[in-house]
Amino acid sequence: MTTTGYFDAHTQPIDQRVATGLYKLGLAVKHQERSHALDAGLSPTQAQILTLLSQEGATTASELSSVLGVSLPTVSDSVSALVGKGLVEKQPATGRTRASLLTLSRAGRALAQRTAAWPEFLAPAVGTLSDAQQESLLSILVMLLRTLQENGQIPTQRMCLTCVFFRPNAHAGPRPHHCAFVDAPMAAAQLRFECDEHEVAPQERQTAQWEDFLKLAV
Repeated sequence: MTTTGYFDAHTQPIDQRVATGLYKLGLAVKHQERSHALDAGLSPTQAQILTLLSQEGATTASELSSVLGVSLPTVSDSVSALVGKGLVEKQPATGRTRASLLTLSRAGRALAQRTAAWPEFLAPAVGTLSDAQQESLLSILVMLLRTLQENGQIPTQRMCLTCVFFRPNAHAGPRPHHCAFVDAPMAAAQLRFECDEHEVAPQERQTAQWEDFLKLAV
């Protein structure tokens, strides 16, 4: 015997359940990150710094603080520990009073290759989705991260949607977007979360790009 409409009255709104699912996914990522970091003799923040320095090259502590979204004292403490372990090196920053440029040592570069690979534990699970599902998931994640960034809830992300070179829905067919930096069309599945050539577009431009992107999104 069934009770018609039971779940209509006993189910949280879908946005709350999706948020709960994302939160649980975040916990899994944090658990993996913490476990790997401890095995490598690092704190999670230290591991994040190594990964970021491997991607960015010479960087200041202030820049690390901004990108990671953690306080400057926390970054400074982690950097000091990494310098003490021989993983990070400091050198004076030209034209910047009291600022130092941080770079990886040889040992730091080797360990950074490992830390950068830690999130890949998710790849097999994502791989169980169809190509179409993966593409939709990528677009959804881009949209969620862009919204969180606009709300000031996460650090600035160097993603296509906020880049001055991005041209959403500029073409017909399977590669609707365009990157003006390389002057090439791109598919929705080729959208990036992190791009070395990213340049932040003016806010009005970002708003226009967002509106154009939404016309054909997901």
